[in-house]
Amino acid sequence: MTAMCDVAFLLLTFFMLTTKFKPDEPVVVDTPSSISETKLPDVDILTISIDKDGRVFFGVDGQFVREAVLQFMSDRYGIAFTPKQQKEFSLMSSFGVPIANLPQILDMTPGQRNSVAQPGIPLDSAKNELRDWVQYTRYANTKCRIAVKGDQQAGFEVANKVILTLQDLNINKFNLITDLEARPKSL
Repeated sequence: MTAMCDVAFLLLTFFMLTTKFKPDEPVVVDTPSSISETKLPDVDILTISIDKDGRVFFGVDGQFVREAVLQFMSDRYGIAFTPKQQKEFSLMSSFGVPIANLPQILDMTPGQRNSVAQPGIPLDSAKNELRDWVQYTRYANTKCRIAVKGDQQAGFEVANKVILTLQDLNINKFNLITDLEARPKSL
């Protein structure tokens, strides 16, 4: 009996230490279902999320990639970030604010950040910041795979703008994130 308790606690400790927690996201996205069983890799993912209100959020994995992308965007838009803001950005999973408002978001605590409604990243024809985020992420990580995660109640117009932005960058291959649904039984 003692050996069984030891094994149980060893397994419990192992699972607790190796578990990867889901990062906080600024918005909840209810994805549509599909029968596709293709899985995304765990690393080198750029995620574009579209919520039900049509706001666009951007996230990329890899702390060093996020730091490099922020430096590219800082140079492009002429916005200086403090070392503390750069560190905060490297720890964020995703965000949805224009680059001009990003310093204010980075100065907040994670709890405050989650309680503030973020307006989304601009992607209109006059000011398409999403295009720059995607382009500079691909400069920072050439192996990066792109995934679009859209809410099932989001409008077609916003999803179409995201796809047109990707096509403008000659990105014609990307993944759509969906919930897995059971395959229909064949007749």
